[in-house]
Amino acid sequence: MRLRSAAASRGGPVAAAVVATALLLGACGGGDAPASDPDPASTSAPSDDSPNPVVADDFPDPDVLEVDGVYYAYATEGNLRNVRVARSDDLVEWETLPDALPDLPSWVIPGKTWAPEVAEIAAGQYVLYFTATNVEPTFQCIGTATATSPEGPFTVVGEGMLVCPPDEGGAIDAATFADADGTRYLLWKNDGNCCGLDTWIQIAPLAPDGLSLAGPPTRLVQQDQEWEGNLVEAPTLVLRDGVYTLLYSANDYGGASYAIGRATATSVLGPYTKDEEPFLTTSDAPDYVGPGGQDVVVGPDGEDLLVFHSWYLEETYRGMNVLPLEWQDGVPGVVVD
Repeated sequence: MRLRSAAASRGGPVAAAVVATALLLGACGGGDAPASDPDPASTSAPSDDSPNPVVADDFPDPDVLEVDGVYYAYATEGNLRNVRVARSDDLVEWETLPDALPDLPSWVIPGKTWAPEVAEIAAGQYVLYFTATNVEPTFQCIGTATATSPEGPFTVVGEGMLVCPPDEGGAIDAATFADADGTRYLLWKNDGNCCGLDTWIQIAPLAPDGLSLAGPPTRLVQQDQEWEGNLVEAPTLVLRDGVYTLLYSANDYGGASYAIGRATATSVLGPYTKDEEPFLTTSDAPDYVGPGGQDVVVGPDGEDLLVFHSWYLEETYRGMNVLPLEWQDGVPGVVVD
C-alpha cells in the first residue's frame, strides 16, 4: 500500500508509517460536460485482494450515512431513479434500494438530479439535499426533501430552492458538517463554470431543522491552481484534533484530470490553506481514474475511510470505492492499495 501525503504542504513531515489494516476484509458531480472519455491506457482494475469497486455500477458522487450500524449510500441519478440509494452492513456488499426521491418538485427538469447528501437532523428525521436543474432560468440549484427513514422515500419540502444564486451561476454539490459545538453547516459550490464565472466552495450555518440557512455564506476556496482547471466542487469537511480539513474535487469529471484536493484551517470559516499538490489523483492511484465526489465515513471497525467514485473503463461507469485514511497532526492521508 502507498500513503498519499498527510502533510505535504503544511510544513510538516510526510507520514512514513502505514498501518496496513486490510480494507474492510475482516472492512456531478458537477463540472462541464466531459471533454473526452477517460484514457484506457491510464488504468487497470484494482488488485485482486481489493474489494473495489464496492459498487460495480454507475454510482457517482457517493454520500454515505451510517444509522444504527447500517450504511446507506446515495448517488447521482440513473437507472430510472432520481436519487440512487444502496444499503450495507460492511461497506463491501451493497443492496440496491428503490428510488429515494421518487417525486421531484415542479421547478426541476427531470433526469438531472445530482450529488445527493443526507443528514440525520434528529432521531428519525432525515433531510436530503439534492442538486437539480431549474426549468427557468436553467441554472442548477439545491433543494431539500425529508423522510423518517434513511431509505426514504423523501418528500420534497415546498416548491422553493434552498440555494440558487443566479448571479453566481446557481449552486450544486451540497454537503453538511456538524461542528464541535453542535452548529450545523451547509457547504456547496457555486456553479460559475456554467457561464464563465469563478467557482467557490461556500459555507453557511443551517437552521436547527436543516431546511433553511441561518446566516450568509462565506467563501472558502476557489479554483486558483493549475491542476484544478476551471472549477472546484464536491466539498467534504471533517474536523480532527482542532484541524478542519476541506476535501474537494476539481477539473473535468469526465476523465483522468479529475482529482481530489485538500485544504486546512483552524476555524470552520477559514481561512483555508490549500496543499500545493492534489490529495488523490489518477497518477497517485492508476487503478482509480478520475477520483472524486468524495465522502468520509467511519467503518464498522472504527477505521476512517475515504469513499469516492472513479471511472471503470471497460464498463464506462463511475463505480464507488472505499480506501483507508491515516491521520497525522489532525490531517488525513489516503492509503492506496
